[in-house]
Amino acid sequence: MKYSVLFSLIFFNMLYGCAMYDDVVTLENRISLLEHRDAKSKKYNKELKSRLEEKEQALRNQSAELHAMHDQLKAEIQLIGGSIDETDYLLKQKLSDSDKITENRLEKIEKAAGLNKKRITRLEQYLNFESDENHLKIKSKPQSRQELSENELYTVSKQAFDAGDFETARKGFKNLINKFPKSAHADNAQFWIGEIYYSEKWYEKAMVEYQKVIEKYPKGNKVPASLLKQGFAFLNLGDKANARRRLIELVKKYSKSNEAKIATKKLKQL
Repeated sequence: MKYSVLFSLIFFNMLYGCAMYDDVVTLENRISLLEHRDAKSKKYNKELKSRLEEKEQALRNQSAELHAMHDQLKAEIQLIGGSIDETDYLLKQKLSDSDKITENRLEKIEKAAGLNKKRITRLEQYLNFESDENHLKIKSKPQSRQELSENELYTVSKQAFDAGDFETARKGFKNLINKFPKSAHADNAQFWIGEIYYSEKWYEKAMVEYQKVIEKYPKGNKVPASLLKQGFAFLNLGDKANARRRLIELVKKYSKSNEAKIATKKLKQL
């Protein structure tokens, strides 16, 4: 009986031990499976994070490109606006100068009505022509050429400028300044020299010529226009800082001028 009980206890212990071993194996298998799943999950999360970072970088690059395009479009719009302002200003300037020329011509005609014949003779001599009763003919022998007056020289040079003959106009205006430095047309002539270089897109040289107007003829009527065109020239060279300074100076010193109105409008666009 004792052996039977002892044998039963041993058998149950062995059976229990086998059961414990199976549980441990099962538990280890489960832990291994969980570790595998965890490793797989980490790998997936890492790949997902990498993809998200790539997409984020792509979005940043796209955003930078859009900003660059926006800035470029904004600059182009400003350039177009500046061109419109310049065109409007030049048209007004030409109309104004045309009115002044017409007024000066009327005054000269009124004051020198009795000297018309003499002036015509002088012009004929300058152009190397002589008059006949019915027509003009070229002189057969060279004669001494009569010099034009300051008013005539300015008028001829301005007409050349309006016709687009910049070289003739430039020489004429320089000749006027050299021969008649105290002429009432000297500041205008200097300004138109700047305008010639501006029209030729030689903006650096144009600014130098405009500066001569500002320094040599500070009380002349072309100083506001010179400051304005200096600002436009800086803009065409891409120098917004100096352009802003020139336009601000114009608005402060000549606030009631038409040029100041154009400058104020331009400053709002910068």
